[in-house]
Amino acid sequence: MRYGRLRNLGMKTLETLTFDNAALRDLPVDTITENTPRQVKNACFSKVQPTPLSGPSTVVYSSSAMSLLDLPESELQRQEFPGYLCGSKSIPGADYASHCYCGHQFGYFSGQLGDGATMYVGEVINNDSQRWEIQFKGAGKTPFSRTADGRKVLRSSLREFLCSEAMFHLGVPTTRAGSCVVSTDTVVRDILYDGHPINEKCTVILRIAPTFIRFGSFEIFKTIDRATSRVGPSVGKTDILKQLLSYTKNRFYPDIAGDIEDEETVVAMYREIMERTALLVAHWQTVGFCHGVLNTDNMSILGLTIDYGPYGFMETFDPGFICNGSDKGGRYSYEAQPAMCKWNVKKLGEMFALVVSQQKLDEVLLSWEQVYDREYNTLMRKKLGLLNENSSDADLFSKLFETMRETHSDFTTTFLLLQSADFLENANLDGLVDQMLRNCLSVEEVKKTLKPTFSKSDCAALLKVVHQFSGGNAGGFNPLAMYGIEVDSVLRDHQIHQDLDQYNKMTAEDRNKQCRDKWLEWLALYKDRVDEDCQKSNLSNYKEARIDVQKKSNPVVVPRNHILQRAIDRAELGDNSLARRLLEVFERPYETPPEQWLAERDVGDKGACTVT
Repeated sequence: MRYGRLRNLGMKTLETLTFDNAALRDLPVDTITENTPRQVKNACFSKVQPTPLSGPSTVVYSSSAMSLLDLPESELQRQEFPGYLCGSKSIPGADYASHCYCGHQFGYFSGQLGDGATMYVGEVINNDSQRWEIQFKGAGKTPFSRTADGRKVLRSSLREFLCSEAMFHLGVPTTRAGSCVVSTDTVVRDILYDGHPINEKCTVILRIAPTFIRFGSFEIFKTIDRATSRVGPSVGKTDILKQLLSYTKNRFYPDIAGDIEDEETVVAMYREIMERTALLVAHWQTVGFCHGVLNTDNMSILGLTIDYGPYGFMETFDPGFICNGSDKGGRYSYEAQPAMCKWNVKKLGEMFALVVSQQKLDEVLLSWEQVYDREYNTLMRKKLGLLNENSSDADLFSKLFETMRETHSDFTTTFLLLQSADFLENANLDGLVDQMLRNCLSVEEVKKTLKPTFSKSDCAALLKVVHQFSGGNAGGFNPLAMYGIEVDSVLRDHQIHQDLDQYNKMTAEDRNKQCRDKWLEWLALYKDRVDEDCQKSNLSNYKEARIDVQKKSNPVVVPRNHILQRAIDRAELGDNSLARRLLEVFERPYETPPEQWLAERDVGDKGACTVT
């Protein structure tokens, strides 16, 4: 009776999802069916089966994400739900497979990577004729698992689940997360890579997106790399490259005229991918999000945020913010993200250039800065409640972030405080400055955030070596490479020690005056800009209009590390209530939750982490 009622409502059950697994039909599948680690040649997918888990139970699910599959709340609460959503029970119509891709990791071509812990489940067509690919992450070994076990743990899975949904509700292009299912089975993980492994519970999340094809999907055709001497597993297979290009264009860029035999069609698709990627990273920068692992295999062909690993939302503003504990050189720091995304788009272009003109692709990339700057400036104007464009805006934004850096202000809270300012009726900035000062770190708090890797004496010695061998050119030869030390990390530590010297000498009164003067200077510029914007708008309700824009652009709550960790700690003890509560809060990020701590930063948390 229940299934009949759902059909009448147009909803589906887990047994009646409408699958149309086009990727496996339209792209080459590995002829070898044995699930053993190997180089997968001349194929985009390899068939696999999930490895069942014991005692699966639901930690949390997203009703809004699962509604994309036409699954109602009643289906998500079924006793069979966790078994289906961890791979222990096969979903009718699913056709499990793992995707073959390569990647440039930290700037070096790594050869074949592939879905080592992720598997394609199938493509669901919903009642609105939308196509959604669904994936399991953590469901067991695949041919791409190498020496790993194909499993994910509760800690990393819950982080990915919550951030995927938070980003969607923040308005950032992203894959979705439908469910997080934990089991009683465990795997061994050394969280800090310090020789102290522990047993952690195997966990599977369901990921949802139009496709999970990525830049690295095209790198399986890469010719020999001069730096690493590696090649893609399908090198020379131009016919398969054209097949993948055609599939991508027809499925995901159908509005582009022509077919991939026409060079202009491929160039047009490349332009669209470039633009979507530029828009994506502009969104990241304006919410303070740091991805952490911007390798080419983690870049979506649709301009979506994918593969949430050691990500972090910036708390105390720091342009050099690094959220990945293994990123010693800061390649993927917050301030480096736009340049790194552009670099990745360039690497994608090198694969497209196997069938079209490299020159035409390079010409497309010349407009990256224009596309990025336009979107970034538009988003920043909204955050500051500016309704009209001004040629001086980029300078105003730059000076704001410099003020935030010097005063160690919290990224998210700064914009909320500016949102509450009434410049039109109150010309006195002192009251607002007092609020801004409460958002600045004290001398002692600043010192907690300054955590050098090397001691002051070791840093000085290392810096001396760098200058002796490179003549002061940090971007050239690295004499410390044989010791696994990046020059940038030494330079960063040198700056930290200089800052510590400064703050060790600073009194509380000195710090208060420093922050007050900085904010008074910038707020005066901001007030003048608001006055000019008001006159240009000529709106009787200008005040209300600008506040409305700000309230829709400045979240109250973002997934700060300390918030997520509380939910993880409880979930590992079997209490899923906080994880479910966080999902509710993240689904309404522009509303103030009753729990004040959800909007507070954790002083001293640099945000760097490792996730496996």
